[in-house]
Amino acid sequence: MNKKEMEFEFERATKNTYRFQEKGTENPVIGALYVQKSVFGSKEPKTVKVTVEWE
Repeated sequence: MNKKEMEFEFERATKNTYRFQEKGTENPVIGALYVQKSVFGSKEPKTVKVTVEWE
């Protein structure tokens, strides 16, 4: 199984989501990532990590 982990930095808040931008890559795998605010509770995180696995 192949796996890739990417780190995202908080960019801005929208009405119901937080937008994160992939960091550290010139050729982003995902690019912008939108996550519902309800996932994090009352305050946005500065960074998030996403792991993608495939067979």
